[in-house]
Amino acid sequence: MTSAASSTALIVVDLMPRVVERDLGPHRGADVVARSADLATAARKAGGTVVLVRVERPNVTEQPPGSGFVPEMEPQDGDVVIVKRTIGAFYGTGLADRLRERGIDTVVMAGIATTMGVESTARAAADHGFEVVFAADAMSGLTAAEHEHALTVTLPRFGEVHDTAYLLDHLWRV
Repeated sequence: MTSAASSTALIVVDLMPRVVERDLGPHRGADVVARSADLATAARKAGGTVVLVRVERPNVTEQPPGSGFVPEMEPQDGDVVIVKRTIGAFYGTGLADRLRERGIDTVVMAGIATTMGVESTARAAADHGFEVVFAADAMSGLTAAEHEHALTVTLPRFGEVHDTAYLLDHLWRV
């Protein structure tokens, strides 16, 4: 991993109470939140960009309860906030342009669910020319089997897969 902290963005997908509280596997939502918060803190301290993504259902007047960010993922000054209305965070949001404006060339993916919002966003990031890294234990699937399959078969085709400890030690050291 050779990316500079200032040209790297952490993209955290759908860490909202109504998502985090689901029955997930292999990692509990609270564990994904804690690891993502550690990554976000380190990224901010090292001059990286934090992108916080949440989903809103289209064509409804009121979003379901729990549609905001969990408290640990409340946006801070300098963060990029994306509200998506599709599975991935790039379509119709201007995310690629916002990342390029900041000189970002690498994205680190975290969030829920591994094979839905995280994977969809990562595929689009690769399509837009960004290098992609996955924080394997800072995301979780709806089942452990789908998460493990994604980590071992699908996601390595789009980028590097590492755990949070590795990323904190090698990417966002302050």
